[in-house]
Order: sequence, then structure tokens, then C-alpha cells
Amino acid sequence: MDQSPQIKNSAGMIIAITCLFSFGYAILRYHIVGPIPWKDLPFFTLNKGIALSAFILLTLNFSFGPLSNLGFKLSDGLLNSRKALGMTGFLFVLIHALISFMIFKPAVYGNFFHQNGTLTFIANLSMLGGIVAFVILWGYNLSFQTHLREDKKFIKYITSRNFLLIAMLFSLMHLFFMGYLGWMTPSKWQGGLPPISLIGFIFFLFGYIINILGRK
Repeated sequence: MDQSPQIKNSAGMIIAITCLFSFGYAILRYHIVGPIPWKDLPFFTLNKGIALSAFILLTLNFSFGPLSNLGFKLSDGLLNSRKALGMTGFLFVLIHALISFMIFKPAVYGNFFHQNGTLTFIANLSMLGGIVAFVILWGYNLSFQTHLREDKKFIKYITSRNFLLIAMLFSLMHLFFMGYLGWMTPSKWQGGLPPISLIGFIFFLFGYIINILGRK
């Protein structure tokens, strides 16, 4: 009979709560109190929830270690959940990128296009930030692959403090330029609820500050 101690891991609970909050908030803001028709739930609205879930999970993944370094006592379940949170967050980012690519057109995101169909300067900055952040996160995810663990120089660089801070900075850039125009007009917020991009930005910004202070 195997009597080895069971490793505590809170990843499942954290992912479930994050998804319930993110998807529930998206449905509430866009459909229940907002004007978006229910036919857009499968792609447009759920994509918003997936994006918010991804940013929350990645922030938690990057921040639990630095929080511990700063003297906060975190349970073993939280610390052991980091890998699963990071991988799930990355998968959500991948899904978000694929869906966004399919629906990113003037009819859906008119504020990001000129009349001739080209991207605005703000849209270019947002897309640049998103693409660079995705590539960096993809590289970080590769560091967990078995066949790359023997490359100590690669692992040391890809998991270094500066590399992760750069990845988070580009993510903040993507969120900021994607939504800051809407943040400045609370009177136009659907149902008076803050935009999802603003919630993600604030959450991610706190995580960035925690990593600056606590990541070694």
C-alpha cells in the first residue's frame, strides 16, 4: 500500500474560481446589463472571459513565489499550484489569440481601424505588445519541457527575473493600448461595470509590482 504523503495542490480550485468569476463577469457586463446579443456569447463574450482568466492565472503563477520572498506565508497548496496555473494560463492565452485573430475586424473592433481598413497607431501598439508577450510566454512554457531541462543556460535565462518582468511589461502594454480609451469614459461603461481590460490591467499591474519587489 502506497503510504507516500499526498502533495497538496490548490490549482484546480483556483482555476475553477477564476473561470467562474471571469466568465460570469463577461456575461453580466455584455449580455445581462449590456447590449451585446446572446448570439455572440460563444466567441466574442467567452473570449473576453478567457482573456481575463488567462491574465489572472498568469499573474498568480508569477506572483506566489515573490510574495513568499516578501515574507507572506503561503500554503503548500498555493506554492505547488504555480506550474498548473502557468500552463493553464498559457493555454488560455493561446485560445484567446486564435479567437481574437478570427474576429478582429472593423465590424467588431471599429475603434482600432481607419476607414480604409488599416490599423490605427494604438491598435498597432496593442497588437505588438500582445504578440511579443505571447512569444515570451511560449518560450517560458518551453522551459518546463523535459527535453530542454538539460540546457541550463536556456533555463536560467528564460526563468530569470528580467525575462519575466519584460514579458509582464509587454502584457501590460497590450492591455493598456487595447482598452485605455474606454477606461476614461465611465459614463459609457455598460451597466456601470468597469471594462474587462481595466480589471485585467489593474490585477496584472499589482502582480508586476510584486515581482519587481519580491522576485530574485
